[in-house]
Amino acid sequence: MTVTLADTIDLFFDHYVKSHERLETPHDPEWPSPCEQGTPWRGGDGSLWTAWQPVRRHAEIADFAGLERALEMPIHPDIKTHYGRYWSANLEAEAPDGHVSLLYLWSPADADRLVENLIGHAVACRHNRTPFSVFFACTEADSELFLTVNNTTGAVQLEEPGKAPLRTVADSLAQFMSLLVPSAETPTTAEN
Repeated sequence: MTVTLADTIDLFFDHYVKSHERLETPHDPEWPSPCEQGTPWRGGDGSLWTAWQPVRRHAEIADFAGLERALEMPIHPDIKTHYGRYWSANLEAEAPDGHVSLLYLWSPADADRLVENLIGHAVACRHNRTPFSVFFACTEADSELFLTVNNTTGAVQLEEPGKAPLRTVADSLAQFMSLLVPSAETPTTAEN
């Protein structure tokens, strides 16, 4: 039986939610999300917090039609599945090579921001004469390195801004995701 990328993502999200008793994030009334649960509250420092849960999207694949027209190329289907499967905050995970922060879309407004960033990234790729790739994860917090999907081959690559990919990490996003373990780190929380 073939395990699809969507199945791998679902399994990771299920493990992530089960491994964290409660998911909380700073609340921004200007940045609402379908993920938010219940009423926001004030933490011990007076800042607003909200509980959240990943929410399965109805489309299941992200709509990159406008981006595809602007770039005059299709976006790899794995990227459409990655960003289109759930509304979610970023998720922390451990990969064989170290910590990663998986990037997800918090809201439709976040999807618009992603497209703007990808247009800038595409311009940089053309300027540097490097193959177009789509970022989906950051590495360690103090590192500029990030993970991408090569838009042509679907391979997961480690990249540094403005440079050619440093190396291939996995042959596909499904293969890479299958190696991840939800981070033992507790997601950002506030004092109730």
